[in-house]
Amino acid sequence: MISALRKTPTLAQDIMIAAVFIIACWAAPTNASASPSSQLEGSNEVAVRDAFEKWTAGTGNVFDLLSPNIQWTIHGSGPVADTYSGIEDFLQRGAAPLVSRLTTALKPEVHHVWAVEDRVIIRFDAEATTTSGAPYRNQFVWIFRMEDGSVVEAEAFLDLVAYQGVIDNNEPRQQ
Repeated sequence: MISALRKTPTLAQDIMIAAVFIIACWAAPTNASASPSSQLEGSNEVAVRDAFEKWTAGTGNVFDLLSPNIQWTIHGSGPVADTYSGIEDFLQRGAAPLVSRLTTALKPEVHHVWAVEDRVIIRFDAEATTTSGAPYRNQFVWIFRMEDGSVVEAEAFLDLVAYQGVIDNNEPRQQ
C-alpha cells in the first residue's frame, strides 16, 4: 500500500504535526494582548455596523461617518464613475442624481461587514421606489478607509447600468 495512505502516521508526521501545533499556539494572539490594530479594526467595524443599522431603521445616515475631505471613487464605466473630492462634491455629483429620483429612502440590507486594519468592507443590497413608481434595486460593495472614526476614502462597486436607468427614466422630485 502507498505510504501516504497509511492509517498509522510516521514519526516524521507526528513531529511535523506537533511543530505546527506549537507554532500556531505560540503565534496566536490572546485577548489579554490584543494588538492596537485589532482594537482599531473592532472599533471601525462597530462604527460602520452601527451607522448601517441606523440607516436601515431610518434613524440615521451612513454618510454621517464621512470626512468633509473624503475621496469617494465609484468604479465602473458611465457618467457617474469618477473620483469625488470632498463630501459636497460626492453628494452633489455622485449621490444627488440618484436620490433626487427616488420617492423613498434607500433601505440597505447588509450581508457582511469585514474589518482589516484601517479598512471596513461592506457588502449590501439596497432598494427604493423611483419617481415613476418603479423599484430600484442594486447590490453594493463599499470599501472604507477609516481615520479617527471617519471615512476618509471610499470605493464603491455597484451596478451602474441600474443606477443610470433610474437617472434616464425618472424625473427628479420637485423641490
